[in-house]
Amino acid sequence: MKKSIRSILTMTALALSFTTGAAVAVDNDAATSLARQNNCLKCHAVDKDKDGPSYKSVAAKYKGKAGAEARLIEHITTGEKAKFPDGHEEEHKMVKTSPAKDMVQIKNLVQWILAQ
Repeated sequence: MKKSIRSILTMTALALSFTTGAAVAVDNDAATSLARQNNCLKCHAVDKDKDGPSYKSVAAKYKGKAGAEARLIEHITTGEKAKFPDGHEEEHKMVKTSPAKDMVQIKNLVQWILAQ
C-alpha cells in the first residue's frame, strides 16, 4: 500500500513539474527575433532605459502581480498611448507576427520580457 501511494505521489509530482515547466518555458531566440522585427529594441533595451523602460525594469514593476502577462499583451497589441521621458505621448506600436496576431508568439515575447 505504501509503495503504491509513493508511486502515485511521484507520478503526480512529475506531471506537475512538466506542466509547470511548459508554462514558463520561454523561447529566448524567438522572442528577441520578434522584438527586433518589430523595432522594439529601438525604444527598449534589456538592461538600460531608452525612450522606453528597460525590460528589466518592466519585469521588476510587474513581478508577482496578477494579470501582468495580460496587461503587457494588451499594451503591445492595442496601440495604447505610451508616455515618453520628455512627457509627450505616442501610440505604442503594435507587435506584428506572422501569421498575424499569433498569440503564441506574443505570449512568448511577453514572458521573455517578464523573465528579465
